[in-house]
Amino acid sequence: MSSNTTLQERPRVNMFFATALLILVLLCLVCATWLKGKSKDQTLLPPGPPPLPFIGNIHQVKHRELLLSLQQFQEKYGPIFTVYFGSQPSVMLCGYDMVKEALIDHKDVFSGRGRRPLVESVIKGYGIIDSNGERWKQMRRFALTTLRNFGMGKRSIEQRIQEEAQFLVEEFSKTEGKSFDPTFLLGCSISNIICSIVFGKRFSYNDEHFLSLLKNITGALRFMNSGWGMIFYYFHRLLRHLPGPHQKGIRYLTDVKAFVQERVDESLDTLNADSTRHFIDCFLVKMQQDQQNPASEFHNKNLVASSMNLFFAGTETTSTTLRYGFLALLKYPEIQAKIQDEIERVIGDRCPSAEDRTKMPYTEAVIYEIQRFSDIIPTGVPHATTEDVSFRGYTIPKGTEVFPLLTTVLNDPKQFPQPGLFSPDRFLDDKGALKKYAAFMPFSAGRRMCPGEGLARMELFLFLTTILQNFTLTTVVSREDLDLSPECSSAGHLPRCYKMSVVPRH
Repeated sequence: MSSNTTLQERPRVNMFFATALLILVLLCLVCATWLKGKSKDQTLLPPGPPPLPFIGNIHQVKHRELLLSLQQFQEKYGPIFTVYFGSQPSVMLCGYDMVKEALIDHKDVFSGRGRRPLVESVIKGYGIIDSNGERWKQMRRFALTTLRNFGMGKRSIEQRIQEEAQFLVEEFSKTEGKSFDPTFLLGCSISNIICSIVFGKRFSYNDEHFLSLLKNITGALRFMNSGWGMIFYYFHRLLRHLPGPHQKGIRYLTDVKAFVQERVDESLDTLNADSTRHFIDCFLVKMQQDQQNPASEFHNKNLVASSMNLFFAGTETTSTTLRYGFLALLKYPEIQAKIQDEIERVIGDRCPSAEDRTKMPYTEAVIYEIQRFSDIIPTGVPHATTEDVSFRGYTIPKGTEVFPLLTTVLNDPKQFPQPGLFSPDRFLDDKGALKKYAAFMPFSAGRRMCPGEGLARMELFLFLTTILQNFTLTTVVSREDLDLSPECSSAGHLPRCYKMSVVPRH
């Protein structure tokens, strides 16, 4: 019986070893092919840490220390280097001179959009931010024109911001001097500006649908900055078909997409082509005008994706910047007092307006320094080359992903001495007038510069001045214990959680 058992097991053992040998041979062939291709790329691309097959440099980069890892690579390889995120190379550009040369001097060549796998899995390359070629040009042009027509930088949107700022004042007043975390209220107020532009309406801060939208936006962004978000970025082609925590990140975006689609359907039912009310209406009218054009980019997929782009670009970034700003003013109450002095001198008791910006250089300087110091999108949004390009002695092939590391621009010591110091005075000249720097790029630069820059600047000024006109921000925590360093240093910077109190000034 023992002999029979051995005979039966022998074919199984042989099959196991044969399978293992086959897998080993296949892996060797794949690795050899991969290394052969990479050796060719390495002669073209800038230098960088040697990648491993399949995983690239994942073993050398921790998601919560991404920027530290990139800084170490910069110190070793210089201001331009290559990192492999999985099997794909990404070229990193560091410092103002390098980023300017790419995004401004060679703006067309570096105007492609790099990978954003989580977003790509839901909106499939449609919309403004993640599209390329003619689609991107048409969507961006339409968005800029429509926002301008609705008053980006003009009075109509200014009035919406002023109105929402007053709602925020009311909500702050309800705290009655008690400590609170401003994250939720700031998110609601800033998001309502985008809602009014895209949907033509604002929501109350306890509306269930609105709160669900904010929860999904925040969830998606936090996932992108998490460890699983980085793993999905590396191995998205495989993981998108498998179960796991990454499916929750996809679901956040899917729910936002469903919310926007519902608003599109509602707008379509009540559309009046002669009286457009918001961004969706304008897009729907353009869709009707292009009905007979089979190659038209004006269709539902681009409408929903563009609306989602506006929400993500216009909600979290501005509210996060204000959260950083409030925290900085808590740590430096003397700066807060100077802003309030300027408010009293220029504005008085009336409602702040966008026109006041030119008369309030100190307040503008503080806002600039908040944006520079907070550095909320340190890696920038990934670009891609639109053709083969010879750059700084290297050849970067068409379609190569490129990261203009904005953190290395906003913290470039050649442009901003002592960049780790929070100092609004750096944006003022000897006469107290506002001083501008070409290296001040919180909205990036070149062809892919953020189309909502004008809106964001107006929001930051009107919300900050309205709040400080009505309140003084205080905290029970000593200023020495207030930490301005980010919660994590990944693709995004988020301020550490804090609580504050507001003391009415009138």
